[in-house]
Amino acid sequence: MLPLPHKILFFVFALAAAAFGLWGFYRLYRRVARGAAASEARFEAPVARVLSALRVTLTQERTFRRRTAISILHAFIFYGFVYYLLVNVVDGLEGYLNFHIDSAANPLFALYNVLADVLSFLVLVGVLSLVVRRLFLPSKRDFRFTEKTLLHPLLKANYILRDSLIVSAFITFHVGSRVIGNAAKVMQEGGDAFQPFSTFMGHLLYGGLGAQALQGWRLFGYWGALGSVLAFLAYFPYTKHIHIFMAPLNYALKRPVGSGVLPPMKGLAEAMEAEEPKLGVEKLEDLEWPRLLDAYSCIQCNRCQDVCPANATGKALSPAALEINKRMELNVIAAHPSPFTLRPAPFESGASTAHPLLEFAINEESVWACTTCGACMQVCPVQDEQMLDIIDIRRHQVMVAGDFPPQLQTAFRGMERASNPWGISRDKRLEWAEGLRVPTIDENPEPDVVYWVGCAASYDPGAQKVARAFVQLLDKAGVNYAVLGKKEACTGDSARRSGNEFLYQTLAQENVETLNAVAPKLIVATCPHCMNAIGNEYRQLGGDYRTIHHTEYLETLVAAGKLPLAQLTDHVTYHDPCYLGRHNGVFDAPRTLITKMAGEVLELERSRENSFCCGAGGAQFWKEEEEGRERVSDNRFREIQARLDGAKVASDAFEQTGKVLAVGCPFCKAMINSSPEKQKRDDIVVKDVAELLLESVQRADGTYAQPTGPVPDATPLQQPEVASAPNAQLPMNRTGDTPAADAPNPVVGETAADVINAQPGSPTQNADTQPEVQAAHPETTARKSWKPKATGDDVQSVPAAPPAPGADVAPTRKAWKPKPSDDVNPAAVAPQESALEPEASAPSDTPTARKAWSPGAKSGAAPVSPEAVAPTLPPARPAAEVPAVSGDSREAATDGLASATDRKKWVPGGAKATPAEATALPVRDVPTAELPQDATRTPPPSLESPPATGERKKWSPGRGSAPTASQSVSATAPEEPLHDSPAPAQSGSEVEGGSDTDSLVGPSTGARRKWTPKATTSPAPNVTPDAEPLRAARPTPVTEPITEHVHLDHVGENALEDGEAATHAPAGSGRKKWNPKK
Repeated sequence: MLPLPHKILFFVFALAAAAFGLWGFYRLYRRVARGAAASEARFEAPVARVLSALRVTLTQERTFRRRTAISILHAFIFYGFVYYLLVNVVDGLEGYLNFHIDSAANPLFALYNVLADVLSFLVLVGVLSLVVRRLFLPSKRDFRFTEKTLLHPLLKANYILRDSLIVSAFITFHVGSRVIGNAAKVMQEGGDAFQPFSTFMGHLLYGGLGAQALQGWRLFGYWGALGSVLAFLAYFPYTKHIHIFMAPLNYALKRPVGSGVLPPMKGLAEAMEAEEPKLGVEKLEDLEWPRLLDAYSCIQCNRCQDVCPANATGKALSPAALEINKRMELNVIAAHPSPFTLRPAPFESGASTAHPLLEFAINEESVWACTTCGACMQVCPVQDEQMLDIIDIRRHQVMVAGDFPPQLQTAFRGMERASNPWGISRDKRLEWAEGLRVPTIDENPEPDVVYWVGCAASYDPGAQKVARAFVQLLDKAGVNYAVLGKKEACTGDSARRSGNEFLYQTLAQENVETLNAVAPKLIVATCPHCMNAIGNEYRQLGGDYRTIHHTEYLETLVAAGKLPLAQLTDHVTYHDPCYLGRHNGVFDAPRTLITKMAGEVLELERSRENSFCCGAGGAQFWKEEEEGRERVSDNRFREIQARLDGAKVASDAFEQTGKVLAVGCPFCKAMINSSPEKQKRDDIVVKDVAELLLESVQRADGTYAQPTGPVPDATPLQQPEVASAPNAQLPMNRTGDTPAADAPNPVVGETAADVINAQPGSPTQNADTQPEVQAAHPETTARKSWKPKATGDDVQSVPAAPPAPGADVAPTRKAWKPKPSDDVNPAAVAPQESALEPEASAPSDTPTARKAWSPGAKSGAAPVSPEAVAPTLPPARPAAEVPAVSGDSREAATDGLASATDRKKWVPGGAKATPAEATALPVRDVPTAELPQDATRTPPPSLESPPATGERKKWSPGRGSAPTASQSVSATAPEEPLHDSPAPAQSGSEVEGGSDTDSLVGPSTGARRKWTPKATTSPAPNVTPDAEPLRAARPTPVTEPITEHVHLDHVGENALEDGEAATHAPAGSGRKKWNPKK
């Protein structure tokens, strides 16, 4: 018991310290409350929330997800401090009341003393070990940020290290003082077997001391242990140690939905009509208050940075830096000149912050590097929501600032006009099913299963294989199913993840109305992104549907015995898609199927909840990847190939088996297939689980048809064409190869087994992969694999016939170069820009290639004299003269996709590709009558002159609207000289309103400045009108890759929207990108 003077002094000190501490906590509350209102319920079911928070806190289950050894040391400190809440209360009462805890008096007292003694020892071990690790054994993962990561000035000034040392010193002094005082007490009482550590320290420190000296050390221990806690209260709200209170609060106030569901934006339409719309997040106070609570909950452990795919590949993004920067700024704006100032800071009283988040919390490059994989949220020990901050910042950048990666603009336009980010006509949504009997909802209005195909499976050949395999499995199992067909629209997932919430809600509302009318019993999707949007996010808009992944449904069919399986000999590993596994918890269904087919799943080191992203999420598929050491897909594929190669040791028969990576997402399949690392490994095949299952079922029922063998590879100009997006590394389609009129249909005549089971022999023949382009590969062979009707896999290139006398012929096109200026004569630009660009085969009854990703491009070409057109390249007529394609003749389902061998290997640094020597294709004279009636391609809008009719043609994907007469140039005077000087180089951002030709050449993947790659300057030689026919007739170099990425910012940039005047810009200038800042 304390002497009376000590009692009085301690009581006064305790009151003063408690007052300052409570004032600090109140100010902290005021800062958190300055955040915007939460868009989701955070206080419903309070009892359940409290119980959940207690469970997570006391079990430390989130902490033990990673760094096991460090987590154990942290647990020592945590459990010690939890128990010290009781110990400090008991010690405080002992100072004022005449009682003490005697171990011999009561078993409960003995238990109390044992736990207090042991935990005191463990706390000291834990904190001292972590200090040694932090100062003398620095981990490569802790507080190491890339040079490109934006850091708060306080963070640069080693604030974290200083704060960590202060907290560690406090813990050591607090617990150490208690041990010193308790050791003196034990020595006064003659020792205690239930307090071994205190007894040991007593003999070590106080051997031979008298009773008065021991009493002095007891008083020191009392004041040191309890006084340090009271003194620390004033500093507590500003230190990282505040997480011991904020983390449990975060658990209790967690979101009621999973990480795959983004917060809703209510009243969006009204907000966008406001004079100064306030959408998304610009400043600290715009963040919802739970996000400000995240900043104070952050333990500053950098675990989220460890698992971030962008950070792991050298990008600027660091989720840890985002939360720490927020905390630093909150502390700065709350600071007063004197700690004794008893008034709130201006921010706490309602004043706005001076700086936007992009100036101190996260830079723009980091905002657009996020793949929304959710790994940071899944691994965070205190359940912070870093990804949601980034999404809210994107919303502001897209819908208010208009500042976003230009490649996304084309995906937005495609979703707006064609209801898919590819921008391909909605009428082509069922072309993937050609040759199969797939019932639509109109044909089967009461199905048991509605198969949601999705945009990828509708337009991307690699994903189309999955859809075809899945419907064949449904047929074999006798499932009553239907698809929506043309009624299906994009779910809007990419729009929402990229920040375009308005576009997402437009698309989602349309789908909700369609699905509500259909009233599906069950929706099955082969795309996890579609499954997540329909099953989880559409509830925010009134659509509540039971939605599952196709692997889950196939598992039930196999378990019911409806799909007999045969054993496969392949070694199979599995990649967990982020939106299937981490966001929706589907881990076992794919593995169950693979185990039944292949015997076992070769698990990757980073699997299940810890799976590593493929790099496509968060709308990354539609834009260029930010600059870093490597691609995210390369990082992932190296792990995959190491696992499959490691299986060689475990099997003597490995050489007779295949190496297969199984996936459950079309975007994962495209990204991994397109990885440059994948191009080096033609022995590893990437397949969806449904493709593997169909092969197993066909082997079981005897209908499997082994691919016969390789077929000669086509030259680069004859490669089959595929459609995808820039970050998938699938280049645009080559345009201009007119197929032979009698070319066989690549789908008709093939059996279902042929379609599904044909496997690529190497990545150079696989439509889903993109190898390095060589000068020529005439000897490269590949097994014939199924392509959609329009891929042109079996079509031979036919040289163009001479144009008919008097016919209007569009000029050939050259790879895109930046425009010199808006006042350049379009008539002069057109031949210069188009001289070397290969052209797509025209629509016909044979598989052809359509114009790539050009929704809204203007039609109508300036006539060119027949003498100026190369006889080896096909002519093209203005779109107004193109006859309607019959119902049996469809344009290429690939719509803008090029073959794997047409792309250039990605090289960091953006090295410019040098075309190899051109290899001329054989030329033969073909009568004009042999060409299909509708063999044409729509010329790019800014490289052509519109017809003189002055009428606008209704927009449709792939063929643009005809400009008005005010933009027209005479259609009868093509002899005007072409470019006489090279166009000056411009950056991608400077070339606003670029023509549709711009979209056909992608930027380098190397060093980039704020999303806008450097334009590749390729000056054209000075030529005279007499030399022009020779230049136009020059064949396209076969080794010149059309693109490695795609300039999506220019595709469809010049498209005239309905009702939009066509007289505001000269022909060829295009529309300027909307930017509210200007």
